[in-house]
Amino acid sequence: MNPRRGPFQAGEKVQFTDRKGKKITDQLVPGGSTQTEHGLILHDDVIGNTEGAVITTVHAKREAQVNQVYPEKDRNKPWKSSRAIGGWDYAAMRPRLADYVLSMPRGAQIMYPKDIAQVIQLGDIRSGMRVLESGAGSGAMSVNLLDAVGEGGHVTTIELRPEFARVAKANATLYYGEEPAWWDLKTGDFDTVAASLPEHWFDRVMLDMLDPWNRLEQAYRAIAPGGVLVCYITTTTQMSRLAETLRDAGCWTEPQIEETLERTWKAQGLAVRPDHQMIGHTGFLVVSRAMAPGFAALKKRERYSKDTVTDIDAMTDEQREAQIEELELRDISDHKLRKVLRDLDRQVNELHKLGDEAA
Repeated sequence: MNPRRGPFQAGEKVQFTDRKGKKITDQLVPGGSTQTEHGLILHDDVIGNTEGAVITTVHAKREAQVNQVYPEKDRNKPWKSSRAIGGWDYAAMRPRLADYVLSMPRGAQIMYPKDIAQVIQLGDIRSGMRVLESGAGSGAMSVNLLDAVGEGGHVTTIELRPEFARVAKANATLYYGEEPAWWDLKTGDFDTVAASLPEHWFDRVMLDMLDPWNRLEQAYRAIAPGGVLVCYITTTTQMSRLAETLRDAGCWTEPQIEETLERTWKAQGLAVRPDHQMIGHTGFLVVSRAMAPGFAALKKRERYSKDTVTDIDAMTDEQREAQIEELELRDISDHKLRKVLRDLDRQVNELHKLGDEAA
């Protein structure tokens, strides 16, 4: 896994960015070209050049612009031909990992870089670690895990759908220039595959699936005591069910639940403000740690006067009246209520006194 430095080479991915900030990522092929809205970028102009070089597009042939399925659509849009004209500058850079993830071909919805970064940080995923991942999708998380553990670590990914596994494998191979040797990509359902893995061998477990609460038994079998479990889910119902299942299992620490929102800013002269668009909710991260076998997780002392389970709408009138205090519809003591009333009476009397004096 050698870092790519020096001149661009054939087979590399390159990110082209114009003055408007529009980005195009493509693979360099000898004699190849990248189609843009302003002509063609010739790959031979890029290969052998250095990062940060500016590449100018050349005039594209008109045939390349014609819609092959509905040619009349392009003929009715004469302004499209002007886009074939070259002379447009693009800066050539090697894409960052976050750029690569957002631009790579997708079979399934990818995790956003903001969530991936939190998985790496909150999961404490570091060089040399052994990580078990479920749900490869398009490989966005897999590539980042491989990068985090390095060649001295190991990543085992379990993907249910073979076609998604192929997409993830191809994206990782393109990113590294070869198939990572420290990656074991398996296909099949999580429980079956995980049951064949070494017991308590993995330092970290990352679950990106619809029902992670149904996979906790095998996840606990695979993870080492003290290991970190990170689950990525997208809905509040998933989050609630997972958190309660982790607590009921008794072998996981109290779950930590987080959500990350991302907002970019504009800073141009005196115009300094947040951008109008932002990346809001994409998913929740639920983080927990595995207790040692034979030891139960420590729990907060429950407040029995606080009922967070009973649905008040499902009660009869008699039950509702009997449990009204437990449901905390009145969660103020009589002593505090008397104090509040005395303070309010004093303020109201003061207001009336001032009104009488004014009259």
